[in-house]
Amino acid sequence: MLAAMIAPVLSSGKMSEHLVLDTNVFVAALRTGGGASRAVFRLCLKRRCQPLMGQKLLTEFEDVLGRAELFRASPLTAKEREELLDALLSVCEWVPVFFLWRPNLPDEGDNHLIELAVAGMAAALVTQNVRDLRQGELRFPQLSIQTPAEFMTRWRKQYGNDDDPSS
Repeated sequence: MLAAMIAPVLSSGKMSEHLVLDTNVFVAALRTGGGASRAVFRLCLKRRCQPLMGQKLLTEFEDVLGRAELFRASPLTAKEREELLDALLSVCEWVPVFFLWRPNLPDEGDNHLIELAVAGMAAALVTQNVRDLRQGELRFPQLSIQTPAEFMTRWRKQYGNDDDPSS
């Protein structure tokens, strides 16, 4: 199963959209055998989307990966989950964040996601937590905050079914 997720990293494809993946999408992709979170993750590994990464988000990814209780139902071992994070990081664009847009969101811990998306000129911030992230005091019209399902619906309309695991 792990090889099937990492192998697409070797495929060459033109990156089309910059996006920020919230850690909850990564966790969902690793815990389930399919679904929209896994499809978004697969698009990143296939280099069809350009995921953005910053220091705070990387720290959050590493922290979440260390929480064994989140992955009790996961079919992947801890080593395989670390390899998938490494695979994701290998296709991420590192974005330094020099400007903080604070205060903005009700949950201070989510502000770094908006800041990374703005600094990296992301088209989308993909998260399971759209309700909180859409409540920001500041508006960034170029940034769409979407659930994985919303992102994949838009992606398929615009680009086709590039998330097919057999492709």
